[in-house]
Amino acid sequence: MRIATFNINGIKARLPRLIEWLEETRPSVACLQEIKTQDEGFPADDFAKIGYEAIWHGQKGFNGVAILADGVKPVETQRGLSGDDSDEQARYLEADVNGVRVASIYLPNGNPQPGPKFDYKLAWMERLRVHAKTLWDAEIPTALIGDYNVIPEDKDVWSPAAMANDALMQPASRNAYFAMLSDGWTDAVNTLNPRGGVWTFWDYQAGAWQRDHGFRIDHLLLSPELADRMTAVGVDKEYRGREKSSDHTPVWAEFAD
Repeated sequence: MRIATFNINGIKARLPRLIEWLEETRPSVACLQEIKTQDEGFPADDFAKIGYEAIWHGQKGFNGVAILADGVKPVETQRGLSGDDSDEQARYLEADVNGVRVASIYLPNGNPQPGPKFDYKLAWMERLRVHAKTLWDAEIPTALIGDYNVIPEDKDVWSPAAMANDALMQPASRNAYFAMLSDGWTDAVNTLNPRGGVWTFWDYQAGAWQRDHGFRIDHLLLSPELADRMTAVGVDKEYRGREKSSDHTPVWAEFAD
């Protein structure tokens, strides 16, 4: 079973690339972020043509998450996070697929910091941690995956100095991320790539892709029940270099049945 995450950065603009990736790599489950479309504009029929069922949580113009599954309908278990009744941003979607609980996460960026956007980011991360504890207690094989907008360590960025003032690298952001790891969640990519140097995002500006100036912000956090079954992890880096690509690239992990 292969579970993947892909911040698609606009599902309508990148649909050919997304279909291409799905057909070429055939993940069992694909979690998408930044679909940037309202619910009625989601291209479910295009995925059905290649055998994928989908659920989605859209929002006009920005945010938005989705879960695709190969040959089976994801069974939705939660939409959005509790803890803030005023939060209407489409950033969290959770479902059961073939005995695994999967959440597609688009965590707030937090820039500029300090300020209200950074405060929202940290509050959102705390709400995620509270909900993650309920999933942990249920002892269901669980993958909390997506764009966390956190660079966990200096080894996860091409230049720590270049990103030092960014919300993605602030001590508070990192501490919130590591708080989840201290609760027992496994960072799949880091586990099998402990030396770092693995990027999942390259900005469109300043020739970042051509110069390999990237960083790792797309993560797969696994419960013990799923981490014990992990057999491989990968980053589909080549898709970042294709025409009209997302600025992120797909990240995946494989699990024994």
